[in-house]
Amino acid sequence: MDSALERRCLELVARERSGHTAVVEDNLLYVWGGYMSVADHEVFLPNDEIWVYDLERGVWDVYHMTGEVPPSMSGTCSCSLNGHMYIFGGCDDNGQTNQIYCVDLTDGKYMWRKIVHEIGSAPSPRDKLSCWVYKGRIIYFGGYGHKQLTDIDSRNRSFIVDDASWVEDVFWGWNNEVHVFDPMQASWSEPQTHGHAPAPRAAHASATIGGRGYICGGRVMETRTIDIHCLDLESWTWSEIIPVSSTPVGRSWHTLTTVSDSTLFLFGGLSVDCKPMSDGWLLDVETKNWREIEHPYKNKPRLWHTACPGKDSDVIVFGGSCDYILLVDTGHCNDALVFQMQPYPLFRICEDYIAKNVKSCEMLKDQLHLLPPKLLRAVQTRMSFYRPSKEHTLV
Repeated sequence: MDSALERRCLELVARERSGHTAVVEDNLLYVWGGYMSVADHEVFLPNDEIWVYDLERGVWDVYHMTGEVPPSMSGTCSCSLNGHMYIFGGCDDNGQTNQIYCVDLTDGKYMWRKIVHEIGSAPSPRDKLSCWVYKGRIIYFGGYGHKQLTDIDSRNRSFIVDDASWVEDVFWGWNNEVHVFDPMQASWSEPQTHGHAPAPRAAHASATIGGRGYICGGRVMETRTIDIHCLDLESWTWSEIIPVSSTPVGRSWHTLTTVSDSTLFLFGGLSVDCKPMSDGWLLDVETKNWREIEHPYKNKPRLWHTACPGKDSDVIVFGGSCDYILLVDTGHCNDALVFQMQPYPLFRICEDYIAKNVKSCEMLKDQLHLLPPKLLRAVQTRMSFYRPSKEHTLV
């Protein structure tokens, strides 16, 4: 085959990775960072590139990033706020960090900016934490990291020391701290919370519904849990949700995604007995009922992946590992799994049907030009998603 033609036939796709960050903005999935395995080594993915997956067309692009580029990392916590992606914490070649960076996803420049806070104190260095976005602020919870001995308050149990990790007067461990970052003020604050706080943990999952932030599961020491806690983001009051149904097994490195005004979707993770999971569950936070669901990806276990809400309540899972990465670390993935969580609107059903069948149906092909221009463009864009050559092959 002619090499130019061969290049056109092969499709660009993001490298396989775990511990990366991902957000969806305007029907585009943005993926940054993480690590993969090369031979017996863990290799961070390049810090100066961002991968963009068009969810409508099913096409990847990669863009060069400039500015105050963060170090290559895994375990960073990311979110999208006002068209910007913010990342905080993570683990680089020197260990955990506590820096915060942001990049505008809307201007096409992809220029990183390191944020220097003007008010308050940054949290201690950590990775595998989570966050909620509420009223223009980012609220961070938990994670695994290190503190000076003088900063550990043994009375309030907000930091559990990892007995296996310490150097002189620096101790590593898990925390259950709540820290708030306000981008407008460039300020850090630590609100006084009320109620019974969840135990310190890392590699847990979180999601937001209205003015409430939820966390689920995670790891502390050798324990992986599936407990669910809710933080009222107005009153800063913790409460635990005690399910009235059977529950998923305890796990870490899973994801939790909001799919309705009362429902959260849990997918994957590493189970209590260190098994990579592919099960999907819905939690109704009002009835406190867990329900396992059928889905087409039961043969695709994932842990340390990302899950983002898309349009029409879709959940887009990208990357992660299908191995127990602490023992075997070769099964990193680079496919995007789209979970349909609700019946689609009639417009989307029609658009997808036409785009999927127009090539094989003469009547559709002959009448395609009769569509109104705006609808025609939408269908033609969607046709790219169902193209015959769509093979996720790395160039």
